[in-house]
Amino acid sequence: MRSKTRPGRTTAAATGDVVVFLIGMRINHFWAVHRWLPVFLAMPRMLRELSRDPSSGLLSYQLLSGSPKTYYVVEYWESKEKLLAYAAAPDKLHRPAWAKINRYLRKSRQHVGIWHETYVVPEGSYESIYGDMPPYGLGKAYGVAPLGDGVQAAERLAA
Repeated sequence: MRSKTRPGRTTAAATGDVVVFLIGMRINHFWAVHRWLPVFLAMPRMLRELSRDPSSGLLSYQLLSGSPKTYYVVEYWESKEKLLAYAAAPDKLHRPAWAKINRYLRKSRQHVGIWHETYVVPEGSYESIYGDMPPYGLGKAYGVAPLGDGVQAAERLAA
């Protein structure tokens, strides 16, 4: 489903702390498809599971490619507690996928790399601006609000 472009300037309507989770993989050897493909396919399944459950805490995500070898996801969460709860939940896809990926990594001979980073950004330490864009990133996660003419980044950070 495509989002409709919103004319003019908007900003994310986020309040409070923002939790950003980055997770990705790097294909180190393209020819070792049997090593990196299972890792590549694990994330879409988890994102579908999370998207079907509004109580999971996942607000929004964006799939991105850094190069033909690097793929990652930017995720926005309601709270770090909900992110950590999903990661540890025995009845969700993450735990068995993580165990399987760890087994692949031990046998992969460095064919695929994985990484993640978690950021809890305090209120007043983030800002955003979108010009003639559909809701994207933080604005997609929290909704957008119109941005008045002449409002600068420093003012958005202080709000």
